This record gives sequence, C-alpha cells and structure tokens, in this order.
Amino acid sequence: MDRRTLMRGGLATALLAPGLARATEPALIAIRTDPAQVFRTTVCLRPFRAAGPRIEAETVGRKQVIHNYGHGGSGWSLSWGSADVAVGLAMQSSPRKVAVIGAGALGLTAAITAQRAGAEVTIYAKERFPFVRSARATGIWSPDSRVAQTATMPADFPVQWERMARTSAAMHESFVGSAGNPVEWMDYYTLRDPEPEPAITEPAIPEPFDPGFAYLNDRLRGLMPAYGSVAPETTPFAATQVRRGANLTFNIADYGRQLEADFLLAGGRFEHAEFHAPSDLSKLKEKVIINCTGYGARALWKDESIVPIRGQIVWLAPQEGVHYGCYRDGIGVLARRDGIVVQDFGPDEAFGWNDANETVDPLSAQATLEKLKAVYRA
Repeated sequence: MDRRTLMRGGLATALLAPGLARATEPALIAIRTDPAQVFRTTVCLRPFRAAGPRIEAETVGRKQVIHNYGHGGSGWSLSWGSADVAVGLAMQSSPRKVAVIGAGALGLTAAITAQRAGAEVTIYAKERFPFVRSARATGIWSPDSRVAQTATMPADFPVQWERMARTSAAMHESFVGSAGNPVEWMDYYTLRDPEPEPAITEPAIPEPFDPGFAYLNDRLRGLMPAYGSVAPETTPFAATQVRRGANLTFNIADYGRQLEADFLLAGGRFEHAEFHAPSDLSKLKEKVIINCTGYGARALWKDESIVPIRGQIVWLAPQEGVHYGCYRDGIGVLARRDGIVVQDFGPDEAFGWNDANETVDPLSAQATLEKLKAVYRA
C-alpha cells in the first residue's frame, strides 16, 4: 500500500480487514536516539511517472528494447510483478540471449525472471550493490507509493497494478525464512493523538501542492494481516492511539546479495558498461534488451516524464531486541537487521517533489532525530 497511508493510520480501511489487539503485547524497547548511533545518512531519488511505470516495447535500430522503469517509491515492492510483465514482452520473439540494463531491484528481478523463462542473461551496469539507488530504499512493502497520478494514469493501470502487486507479494513471501532474512514480517505501529480543535483566531494555512498520487490499496484488501488497536500503556510510545499490524520488510543488504547470487548461480553474467544515449545499445550483442535504469532513464532516454521525489534516510546502528517499525507525525522508523531506518516524510505529499538534490542535508538529519525523540515517552 502507499507508504504514507500505511504509516499514518487508517489501516483497517486501506486494504486490511478490521483486526483485534492481541491478548498479550510483546515487550518493546525504545530506540536509542543518540546521534552517536548514526552510522550514515543517505538520499534516494524515486523515479515518479504520472502515467505509472513505463513497461512497453520500443524498437531502437536493430534492437528490441523493453522498458521497465519509473516505479516511484514502489520499485522493490512491484519488482517481481513488473519483471513478469516486462519479460513476457521480451520473450515474445523467443530470444536465446537477453540483455538487462541496470543492476538494481528491477534489473535483478527482471534478469532472474528472464533466466527462468529460458534465456541466457547478461546484466550491463555502471554500478552494482551496494552502490545502486535501490540500496538506499526504505525497505517496506508499499506497492502504490507514488506509483502514478489519478488524473493521468491509463484506465487499465489499476488492473495491471493489482496483478503486479499480487505477483510481487507472492514472490517476496517465498523468501521469508531464508538464511539472512532477506524478506520478513515485521510488527508495525501507527501512533496518533486526537486532532486538536483549531483556534478561531488561527490564521488560515495555504493548502499545500497536491501531486494527486493514485491510491490503489483497496484492490488488495485482505492480502496483508489485519491491524488492531493496542493499549498505549503497554508500549513505550508517547501516543494515546496505537495500532499494530504486520508488513513485509526487506533487509536490502542481504536481499541484494541473494538476488545477485541467484542470478550468477543460474549462469548469469555482469558486465560493466555505461550508456549515454539509446544509440549506445548498438554495441550490445543481444538483440533483446530490458531497460531497468530507474531514475537514470530520465537522462538516457530523455524522458522528462520522470519526476524525482527526494527522500533522506538517517541510519542508526542495529539495536539488540529492537525489531519493529512505527510511524508518527511524518516520521517513519523501520528497525531492519542491516540498520534502523529513520525517515522524515514531511508534512504533506509534496515533500521532496521534483527535488533532484542527492546531497545529504546534515541539518535535516539532525532535525529528524529530534522528531524521533518525541515518538517515545520521556
């Protein structure tokens, strides 16, 4: 589901059936918010397209190119379902060999899917894990996060999206229980307080720009475990309303390594390559190419329909006994095994919109930690 909807509250009405709280609540440990726990800060640009991901064929010279990019904040979440569609197009001519451009989440899953369809696959990429943009993702299954605009997406997109989301969910679930925990279920808490009544003398606040993102959660109703209310006093959270559910999460450090290993084990090859224009594809020996260049497609294919949406993550060192996620007032936390992800999602949907700055903002990172402190009782 959309990450902001998921984290903010309204979960039972999003895609989950109403649930009841458990009889007993597991003991939760507050996350340490000391700046000394920070081991890195990263920035990720989500490649948003108003019409939704570009998954279609194009003839470039003598090459058949299958585009598979522009998934917004849903790259990991939709990767397997998107690969299924793209590879289906690629295999229509029954090629013996297939090239994949890009070694991120979409490139790896497309390459593995093509292998399973019977093709010999080579991935051409400038960078591999952990240096691809996919490695800087939040790591929560959120298949309609900034994936399209309601007013612009094609009429059949919701049906295609649902098919991709369900295919991806099933594939991700198949990794649960694997060594290294590349994918796992994690308890997630949404925290709220009653909305205060606005003061009569309070000046009017201008409405923020609304990108008009499409929310397709209802099409997946019942796919994920139900959320239910939790007694706030049984938790360390400073909130009067607490809800808990479970969601798929990605230990991206291990997931990326496992996908690379699976690809290589099946006979795949990596080749270092840089592409600056579509004409550069003529250098490849493969006639069928799956283009999974993500945000890089904006420059490579001169695709101005891609809008960058910036997100900055503060990484805290893993903490013994802390393995859950939570959200309050724009701050999302995910205690993954490869680090505790803390992200400020901002006051509205326009936060980070059309911001291509990939430079870390230390002051913003410090402010994010200060906001995290308010999540817990003093």
